[in-house]
Amino acid sequence: MVVASDKFKGTLTSAEVADAVGLGVRRVHPEATVVAVPVADGGDGTLAAAVAAGSTFVPVVASGPTLEAVRTGYARRGDTAVVELADVSGLVRLPGGVPAPLSATSYGTGEVIAAAVDAGCRHIVLGIGGSAATDGGRGLVQALASGNNVALRGGNVPENDVPLAALRRRLDGVRVVVACDVDNPLTGPRGAAAVYGPQKGADPQQVAALDAALTEWAEAVARATDRDLRDTPGAGAAGGVGFAALALLDAELRPGIELVLEMVGFREQIADADLIITGEGALDDQTLHGKAVAGVAAAAGGIPVVAVCGVNRLKPDQLQASGIEAAYALTDVEPDVERCIAEPRPLLEQLGERIAADHLTMTARQRGIA
Repeated sequence: MVVASDKFKGTLTSAEVADAVGLGVRRVHPEATVVAVPVADGGDGTLAAAVAAGSTFVPVVASGPTLEAVRTGYARRGDTAVVELADVSGLVRLPGGVPAPLSATSYGTGEVIAAAVDAGCRHIVLGIGGSAATDGGRGLVQALASGNNVALRGGNVPENDVPLAALRRRLDGVRVVVACDVDNPLTGPRGAAAVYGPQKGADPQQVAALDAALTEWAEAVARATDRDLRDTPGAGAAGGVGFAALALLDAELRPGIELVLEMVGFREQIADADLIITGEGALDDQTLHGKAVAGVAAAAGGIPVVAVCGVNRLKPDQLQASGIEAAYALTDVEPDVERCIAEPRPLLEQLGERIAADHLTMTARQRGIA
């Protein structure tokens, strides 16, 4: 049996989910082999999934979204580095959780990429979910082009300067692949500011100001590169980091869960599995569009898949259509949501017991060994 769950955001990591579920399974079937394969969709948890899959964590001190120093890093295997934007420039890195919609920057993510490139990495996998900034990737670009010149943080370079030559020197021979699960353009009513700005604390006036700034940035990049990619699907990802990656890093955008499953060797991990347990904090409509649970089910190759979650908002037919046989929610065991959030581990263990009784016993009987 393989447990390939995403994190339960704010409560348990992917590895902790697998540990709790596995403990419950083994209470019912002590002989069961439970293999933990932590996964993520390209947002927070991607770095942890890479390390769990065998990459080495390389610590880096970089600039947070409001330019305070944060301890972060990248995961390295050979000449491949996995960088998680959320861990350095994400909402979780805002001091005190206070939004900074107009000033938050992706600069620190550029610093981490620069550190990996300078250390000899030639393949960068960049997960861009969870950004705190709507800067069009300008901060990231400045950090990469500057060689970590902290003077740039003080505004010594014009806001829309496009350091194309410096970027090309830094990234010569480097391939960048971006985990991206949205198809928004950079600007306009479906753009980075309009759709995601309010989630980062922007009011209507600030959304308009951010969209105008992104438009100016897009025009500057178009002049520098002789191509305008602002309307490319995914350009609006992570506050416009998707745009900078496409237009200035010559990056390839790919679904986050696909990248992570390749990174962790998912197909090899499930080769002998009788059952796959996946999961995330909430199963809802977003689950069906590029999230880890749907991605795991799609990659299961005919192996039965069940899901664990905090709360399940999907109907049985929606689960079945996505390849999930059944969903087990913490709220099935404990209706008090606050307790589910405060004490999820023992509840997950109970769900592991239920799954073992419902599915592993059935599998054993089908094989004539129980």
